[in-house]
Amino acid sequence: VQLQASGGGLVQAGGSVTVSCEASGSTSDGYAMGWFRQAPGKEREFVAAINWSGSQIEYADSAKGRFTISRDNAKNTVALQMNSLKPEDTAVYFCAAERGFNVLVAGVRARYWGQGTLVTVSS
Repeated sequence: VQLQASGGGLVQAGGSVTVSCEASGSTSDGYAMGWFRQAPGKEREFVAAINWSGSQIEYADSAKGRFTISRDNAKNTVALQMNSLKPEDTAVYFCAAERGFNVLVAGVRARYWGQGTLVTVSS
C-alpha cells in the first residue's frame, strides 16, 4: 500500500486547511487510517485516527473540537479538516495505515506511512 498525502500549505492563524491522503497499490481494505504530525525539533505525535468502517474515531487532545477526520473507502482516501489553526499546529502531517485501530492511536506502529505534507500556520 502506498500513501500519498497532499493539501498542506501556508495558512493564517484562525484559518482552515484540509489535508488528504490517497491509498494505492495493494488493497487497504480493513485498515485503520490516521494522521500524525512532526513539528520542527519535536517528536512525531498522534493527531487523529479512524477505523475502517468509520465507527471509531479518536483525536489527540490538541485536535479535539478543531479537527475532523473522515474517510471515503470507495476512493481509498482519508482526510483531515483542520479549523481554528494555531501557529503551534505547524508541522509535517503524515498519514498512516495500520490493521489495529488501537495500535494506531497509541502510536506504537503503523504498517504504512505517507511521505508527509507541510502545514505552516502564520501568526
